[in-house]
Amino acid sequence: MRSTPWQPDADVDRGDADPAVRRALASAYDGEDAYARAVAALCAARLILPTVPAPPEAEPGASSRHDHDDGRTDGPGPEMAVVQLRAATGQKAVAVFTGTDALQAWRADARPVRCTLDDVAATVRETGSAAILVDVAGPHPVVIEEPLVGELAQGHRLVALREGGFGWLWLAGPPPSDS
Repeated sequence: MRSTPWQPDADVDRGDADPAVRRALASAYDGEDAYARAVAALCAARLILPTVPAPPEAEPGASSRHDHDDGRTDGPGPEMAVVQLRAATGQKAVAVFTGTDALQAWRADARPVRCTLDDVAATVRETGSAAILVDVAGPHPVVIEEPLVGELAQGHRLVALREGGFGWLWLAGPPPSDS
């Protein structure tokens, strides 16, 4: 795959984390609905998926294909691959970051690819991973597992409802024609 890594545009997106998202992550494990609020904040945020040079034996499904992909491939395997972390149990997680500062603190040689949380969830499914690991090196790591990953992978986004609680939001297909 030939890809162009995302480079921050000084006028639009310098790769900075959204402070509101970071605050939500900082309190994600404080109880009540804090975790859901953190996931909802992530659903509305620009995230950064790290990619690294793919090993020669990498499967084509390990490639990163998001807003930069032109659909062309240049050989049997991917040029770049998403980063998967493996727990002691053997389960894999896809790493994602809220800002380039967190990405650089974790691994300076990783290339940033702009994405959304549902993109990452789809990548979790594509790579056979079990979870999403947000900001693994800090400042506030958060893990997202099933059943949330499954909903997110379908393009659903968690939103806070005005009357309280949370719900799933997604774009429906075109309405059926009456012909």
